[in-house]
This record gives sequence, structure tokens and C-alpha cells, in this order.
Amino acid sequence: MTLKSLLTPTRTMKRIFLIPLLLLTINLLAETQTTRIDKNLTIYTDVMRQLDINYVDTLNYDDLIETSINYMLHKVDPYTMYIPKREDDELRRMTQGKYGGVGSLIMYRDSNVYVNELYEGMPAQQCGLLPGDRFVKVDGMDCQGKNTKEVSDKLRGKPGSTIEIVLERDSQLITKQVTRRDIHLPAVGYATVLQDSIAYIFFNEFTTNSAQEFLMALDSMVQNYGANRLIIDLRGNGGGIVDEAIQILSYFLPKGTEVVSTRGKTERSCHTYATQTSPIFPNMPLVVLVNGQSASASEIVAGALQDLHRATIVGERTFGKGLVQNIRPIAFGGHLKVTTSKYYLPSGRCIQAIDYAERQRGHQLHRDTAGGILPDVVLSDSAKLDITYNLYRDHMFFDYATRYYRQHPTIAPAKDFQLTDSDIEHFCQFLEEKQFSYETETGRHLGELIKMAKQEDLDSTLLADLEAFKPRLTVDYRAAIQRNRAEVEEMLGGEIVKRYYYHRGYYAYLLRYDKELTRAIEEITHP
Repeated sequence: MTLKSLLTPTRTMKRIFLIPLLLLTINLLAETQTTRIDKNLTIYTDVMRQLDINYVDTLNYDDLIETSINYMLHKVDPYTMYIPKREDDELRRMTQGKYGGVGSLIMYRDSNVYVNELYEGMPAQQCGLLPGDRFVKVDGMDCQGKNTKEVSDKLRGKPGSTIEIVLERDSQLITKQVTRRDIHLPAVGYATVLQDSIAYIFFNEFTTNSAQEFLMALDSMVQNYGANRLIIDLRGNGGGIVDEAIQILSYFLPKGTEVVSTRGKTERSCHTYATQTSPIFPNMPLVVLVNGQSASASEIVAGALQDLHRATIVGERTFGKGLVQNIRPIAFGGHLKVTTSKYYLPSGRCIQAIDYAERQRGHQLHRDTAGGILPDVVLSDSAKLDITYNLYRDHMFFDYATRYYRQHPTIAPAKDFQLTDSDIEHFCQFLEEKQFSYETETGRHLGELIKMAKQEDLDSTLLADLEAFKPRLTVDYRAAIQRNRAEVEEMLGGEIVKRYYYHRGYYAYLLRYDKELTRAIEEITHP
């Protein structure tokens, strides 16, 4: 062996030196990250200590710290959140789809909170609350100036506990004693058999036992009405428990079929999900309806069925919520709902449309056009017309339905209910009474143009010409309602039906106006 060979490192020697160096580098990086966290926690603690010692007034440190935690998590992504122990009810709602409360939807309007909608068979409906009632007091809390969260927090509580609610209805105060109970809304919002033995299931959310509820509804239509095809409506379904989505997929796909996988930082966050049981309906033709509010578990169902060529997807591109959250316990009984991984479909595509890490790198957020589920049959977003949008925005449909319900003890069954010419005329008279008016988009732009012309001191003749256009852009809402009667009837009639037959009736009524459903029927009838 030569001196040169002794002095020249061999491949083995290089490895011997390289491995410790690599390990040292990794340790230094890890140490740097840990050091950064420790450093910033020390700074945070010192800031709080200095505030405590020196700030002129006494501060609510629980509130300050919780606010800082929530703001920090908001910067991470919209789905990672801190759940303090006092919000165990909210945790139960997230994980089980139920909570202790009275069973109503509420809305904020004119600095007040009102009853918006009642759930059928729930305490609020059973004790006589009505849509349009204004909350005056809830459990002793004055509701004036309170927002919906503050009122909702008061309405929720331990099942079996009783609260006093003071409401205003027609300028009169009404006091109700309401006993809270477990509120668990059905996952199947509506199920029926359409023409040509087509089963239709409107599926609200993926909560505990929702897959079993789905199966019972479908099996009933198959056994009792001979349904042999199925349209699953996932429009507006924001997702929920992934295991329930896997179970629904197992009704239609062979046992052992891989349907979705998760990939994350840790080993336990990486998992492949496959169907666990033999299919009950292996050959049933399927169409799935989706829109921009279909997210998470809805996208898993639609995307897996699309990738595996098991269903035709109809509608709009889905939301693109492919981030997986898990609940982790933290100190003093709290929990952290934290994003741990992303969803990937059988084809390998990621459902997630927005990369929130870009915000941490100082970049603007943008939607990845590859995110979400692009339907096989793409339908354009059916935006509401100007007249109906303004009537909805100004609560005219809601307020007229409130009056209509008090004047009409009963109406026809939901699927048969039809607004008459007289009803439409009464609605127009109601709008006159409320002094309803609105500007068209063209009118708004003209107003901005006139304002700019005045600021620029343009010729007075030009200004006069522009002003002369304004009367010609005044909307005759009676004529606008008649021109767009079908859409007005859909929204006004739906609001009225909801007062008598709640959500199940609302869905039954809307089917006759549902253009997307019509297209889904065409697809499943003539594939």
C-alpha cells in the first residue's frame, strides 16, 4: 500500500465520516427549530409578565391568551382550532353530529337576533317558537346588540336543562320555558323515488351512523318501490367523518377497493383506506350531484366513484377541502383540532385546492385548478337573477312567508303546493307596503359614473345627459317578478313550505325547479 493510498480516503471511510456529519446536521436543524420555539415562547411569556406588572389596568389574561391562540391558529389554516374545555358541546357536535340545544337556526338582522328556521320535532318547534320571532332575553341575557354566536352559546347547554326565552312577536312579548335536548339532525335530508324507478337521496352530512341511515333509506326504496337506479345529492354537504364515507362507498364497490389515502408528516397520519365489506348494490347505476359547497368526505365519495368509473358526477367543481383534521387532547381539558395530513384519491390526485403553506412563505393564497372534483358533466353556477337576489338579501321572502303562515293555518302538501296569481299579487302589495326598491347593476354603475363626472367637473350638458338616463333605469319590480316568476316562485314558495313542513317539505317542493337534478335524471336514464 502506498503512502498516497493511505492518505486518500476510501469509499468506506467517506461513508464513516459522512454519516456522523449528516446526523450532526440533522440534529443541528432540529435543535434550531426547537430553539426557535423555546425562544419565542420565552418572549411571549415575558410580554405577558410585563403586562401583568406594568399595565395600568387589570387585564383578562384568559381572554388575551385564548385570543392570541386563536389568531395564531387562524394564520395556519381555517380548520385548525383550539377548543377549550367549556366548549365540550362544540367538540361533541364536531365528532358526533349532535349537541345539547333547542333545535333552531338563528340569524342576525338590524342589530338583533331572530329565529330563522326550526328543526321538526325539536324543543324550539314543540314549545311554539316561530321564524321571525326576535330574541329579547335568553337565560337572563339581554340579546339587544348581541351577535348570533353569543345568543347561540346561551341556547346551547346540557341536555335536560331548562332555560327561559323571552321573544318579541308582533310587538308583543312572549315567554317560553324550553328544555334542551340532544339535537341530532338526520343525515338523509330527503329520500324519494322519482320517475322510472330512480331513487333520490339528499345527503346532508357525514356524521356518526349516517352511512347506516343512508343504507336504510336506499334499501327501503329498493324493497318497497322497486328502485333500481340512484342519484346521490351531495350539494351543500360539507363532509364529516371519513369512515362514514368509506362505508357508503363499500355499498357500491368490491371489498378491498382502495378509495382514499392520507399523507402527512408522521407515520400515523399516513393511511390507506379500503372498503371492508362486500357491496350490497354492486351494479346499481349511480349519478352523484355536487356543487361548490360539496367538501371533504363528499369529495372522497364523488372522487373515488369517479376515479373507479363507478358513477357519473354532475354539477359544479367541488370546494377542494382535502385537509385531514384530528382531535388531540391538550392541557386542562382542552382539545386541538389540528390538520395532520391531506387526502389523495385512487388516481393519486390531491383533493386540496389551496396550499396554506404558501401564506407562511409570504405568498398570496390561490386555488389550484387541479383541486376539488371536476364533474364529468359540468353545469354552470346558477346565480340568482338581480330581482330575486335583492328580494332575498332584503329578507322580503322571509318576511312575507312569516305573514303568510300566520294568515293560512294549512296549505297543500309540499310537493303539490303552488303559488297562485293572487299570492303573487299579495306579495307585490306587501313589497309596496315595505317600500321595497333596488338598483340594477347598470344603475349602480351609472351612479358611480355621475359621481366621477362631478368630481372631474365635466361639462354640465354631459352631466344632464347622464342624469336623464336614471329614470329609464328605474326598475318596475312587478314586471321584473312576472318576467322571472319561476325563480320567484321557487324561492318564495320554498320559504313558505318550510314553515309548514320544515326541511323535508322544503326539499320535496324544490325538486320541481331543480335543473341540475333534471340533468342528473337524463344522465342516469340515458347513460
